Amino acid sequence: MSQNPLTIAIIGLGHMGTPMASRLLKAGQAVRGFDLSESARALLTKAGGVGVASAAEAATRADAVILMLPNSAIVTAVVEELLEAEALATDALVIDMSSSEPFATRALHERLAQAGVRLVDAPVSGGVRGAERGTLTVMVGGDDVDVTRAIPLLASFGRVVECGPIGAGHALKALNNLLSATHLWVTSEAIEAGKRFGLDPEVMLSVFNGSSGRSGSTENKWPNFIQPGTFNSGFGLSLMLKDMMIATSLGRAVGAPIALGEDAVDLWRSAGEDLDPGADHTQVATWIADRAGETGAV
Repeated sequence: MSQNPLTIAIIGLGHMGTPMASRLLKAGQAVRGFDLSESARALLTKAGGVGVASAAEAATRADAVILMLPNSAIVTAVVEELLEAEALATDALVIDMSSSEPFATRALHERLAQAGVRLVDAPVSGGVRGAERGTLTVMVGGDDVDVTRAIPLLASFGRVVECGPIGAGHALKALNNLLSATHLWVTSEAIEAGKRFGLDPEVMLSVFNGSSGRSGSTENKWPNFIQPGTFNSGFGLSLMLKDMMIATSLGRAVGAPIALGEDAVDLWRSAGEDLDPGADHTQVATWIADRAGETGAV
């Protein structure tokens, strides 16, 4: 991409899209953004970007169009809307940073190619704090020439990892979140067991984080969101479950053993059925603790 300031469209200004837009603005890019939330559009304008009234208005004459949306179905619907409105120029670059389904991404790549539009997938890991600080891990999949175009832009968000052909980023993101969710679940079970035995959670975390039980759950989620009781990581339980299901579906599709992943999905689904629809994913720790209480004392 050019060294001159670019015009970037961001469609989806939620927990992640808004701080990512701020990172682009700090990098000197011009940002137009659309979200169904009027307040989110207003927040972008206040930050120095331009909140607009439609996805097509955001994308028209943009150098790149970033999608940060809840799922593949919505991504596909928005792309079809942009194509119908002729908002995507020939050789335009669409960057799907949503947590989408890798096989759906491959199909979308073919659909856009028919219109002369390029697509890369570039989901992220690192949460809202990572988006705010520019320390996300960005997992990129796509044709080499398209990835090369995208990398200077994506570098505003953090560490960029080239994962392979189209869909590779989305596949790796889903598998990463399957690991993350499984870590969090078993960490919460272990800490609850320790508490019921009489161990101090702070001591347990200290030992875990200096030992082989260390994970993102022990280093980040438990001390920052669960122990303080804030449960405000900014990533919903429903989104975590969706990503887990993408990962297990991928495993089944390629014939890989995915038994523990399937069990983890069942457990998270049970928690999701009991907790509030908008629950943060870290709230599974409270569900596990309540469920343990129902089984009787150790």
